[in-house]
Amino acid sequence: MRLAGPLRAVAVLLLVGLTWVLANSIFGGDSGSSVRHFFTGASEEPTPEPRPRRYKCGLSAPCPQKHLAFRLVSGAANVIGPKICLEDKMLVSSVKNNVGRGLNIALVNGVTGELLETKSFDMWAGDVSDLLKFLRPLHEGTLVFVASFDDAATKMNDEARRLFEELGSTVVKELGFRDSWVFVGAKGIENKSPFEQRMKNSKSSNKYEGWPESLEMDGCIPLRAPLES
Repeated sequence: MRLAGPLRAVAVLLLVGLTWVLANSIFGGDSGSSVRHFFTGASEEPTPEPRPRRYKCGLSAPCPQKHLAFRLVSGAANVIGPKICLEDKMLVSSVKNNVGRGLNIALVNGVTGELLETKSFDMWAGDVSDLLKFLRPLHEGTLVFVASFDDAATKMNDEARRLFEELGSTVVKELGFRDSWVFVGAKGIENKSPFEQRMKNSKSSNKYEGWPESLEMDGCIPLRAPLES
């Protein structure tokens, strides 16, 4: 008879426990899951969050068909070189060892998207005539990608500014010493380019000592229809 009391207590505890499990099974809840884990020893793996999709050149969305994805990054002060990415291929970067102080330019066939040439022009101590010889003979439809590094304007003369304006630039006429500049234009463009940014060199707002912050610009450029022969 001495065991009657403890047995009755154990029976009551089991009844309460089973009632709790049944209630959680019916009504759901985290506690029901916890109880099942306690009895079964099983653990549920957390559902991994889906990775965000990556698009060409790091764009936030894919480009339409017959468009080229691009990203331009100007140099940071005179330390970190610029980058020009097109269709997920790095055309210009410090890693490729093809950047230089001044203007970094990539020429691309506007019909096929094929890279034609990359070149840098020292606009602090170089000869602006090299830039003029590079820009004057461009063929109709050639895409011109530009990213500045350090100083892009000291050697810029009126003809050079005019040539960039003919490619669709609206800010090159005001480009000054150590301004940051990124630009995409085209030979024979009818309107002004929508792809251009400039950050003025100003002591009051410069991010770096003596230089404004780096600029970053991306987008989608439509391929040009082949010229009729």
